[in-house]
Amino acid sequence: MSVSVFRNYIAGEWVEGSSSVANVSPSDLSDVIGHYAQADAAQTKDAIAAAVNGQLEWQKSGLEQRYAVLMAIGDELIARKDELGRILAREEGKTLAEGAGEVYRSGQFFHYYAAEVLRQMGETADSVRPGVEIETRREPVGVVGIITPWNFPTATGAWKIAPALAFGNAVVWKPANQVPASAWALTEIISRQNLPAGTFNLVMGPGAEVGDVLINSRDINALTFTGSLETGRKVAGATAVNLVKCQLEMGSKNALVVLDDADLDNAVECAVGGAYGGTGQKCTASSRLIVTEGIHDRFVAAVIERMKKLVVGNPLKAGVHIGAVADARQMESNLKYLELAKNEGGKLVYGGEVITEDTEGYYMQPALFTETTNDMTINREEAFAPIACVIKVKDYAEALATLNDTNFGLTGGICTESLKYATDFKRNAKTGCVMVNLPTAGTDYHVPFGGRKDSSFGPREQGTYAKEFYTVVKTTYIRA
Repeated sequence: MSVSVFRNYIAGEWVEGSSSVANVSPSDLSDVIGHYAQADAAQTKDAIAAAVNGQLEWQKSGLEQRYAVLMAIGDELIARKDELGRILAREEGKTLAEGAGEVYRSGQFFHYYAAEVLRQMGETADSVRPGVEIETRREPVGVVGIITPWNFPTATGAWKIAPALAFGNAVVWKPANQVPASAWALTEIISRQNLPAGTFNLVMGPGAEVGDVLINSRDINALTFTGSLETGRKVAGATAVNLVKCQLEMGSKNALVVLDDADLDNAVECAVGGAYGGTGQKCTASSRLIVTEGIHDRFVAAVIERMKKLVVGNPLKAGVHIGAVADARQMESNLKYLELAKNEGGKLVYGGEVITEDTEGYYMQPALFTETTNDMTINREEAFAPIACVIKVKDYAEALATLNDTNFGLTGGICTESLKYATDFKRNAKTGCVMVNLPTAGTDYHVPFGGRKDSSFGPREQGTYAKEFYTVVKTTYIRA
């Protein structure tokens, strides 16, 4: 019996791969979402060559053509948010509400950058030399290689693809191999737009083959990657050899500080939502909860009571708050970190159990540890799991020092009613994003996103700052 395979998209055509893989839902191992083509090295090179040619045509396109293309993509994503959100939930394990919300947000990215198309303006200046005028303008960087992770398969692709196309570039996109259905669905929408052949290409396949070709290609002009620190370092090294512009979003070990004067109910919501939303599989999740001693016991007790109300289960069912872990490998990693935290002296005060559901899948109760210190491995490494650890500190000064004592620096949050401490925190938290009385997870699409230290490298993503990566500046001197 033959199996229908969802194909790659190269040079304006749907292309069979050298092989295919089954896309199995982590929340129901009997649910095969589809079989998806796997590109090999040769096909990836074909996609890059097609992008080189497509970009030459796309950069000549009028602004209104680009605007119309991006608006149409955004319109369709928003109109189909429930349908595509369900596909996303099936293959990634997040809840239906989270899936629909991600698709809706993805549509907003395309709408935002459609507007940015019409806001592209240069500058003029007088020269220091008489009779000479100067113009500066931004031009497309060229062919953009895009490598995206599995935790936000539609949104991460959208916030990279939309600015790339808006500023006149061509794209070769390699999504994470665990979540090909969402990437294929977005590609199918893009394939029906008024784009020159080769302007957009989808190459699904393993990172060791497809990704390796992308990061080592001399015909890629810019490479944007979101994933692990280990892989990010490999990407940086490979692109540096060919002097390819590089943008990396990597690991994190975010912390939420809770001071004695915090609104307890709000602090609990910030902690639980930030730590366990999306099954804890967010780069912005607050896995460290740094709590001053005056509120510590009340905070821990309240968090436990709040966690008891969280419903873990099949993400396609109504009333579920936390869906499945992404896959067997991630579940194994989660359980390893649970045992490691116990062995290091952490006290498991709630959760951590593997859960059996009506459908066979990867389910676990979110876990909370107390009596942890910042030097424990569980507080140094990114687990990407529904696990949070409480670190008790004496005062604000110790809390800030603890928050900054990490090699990561993506987001950091504080819950306090003190303007003094909030202001100091905003200035002195060594993170790219700061949240005051809000969860560490949750950012807007029209402002820059990124971190410091080992969390990020290269220009910021999102908002108007995206043009720093997706364009190059040209300075023209004119003597009339």
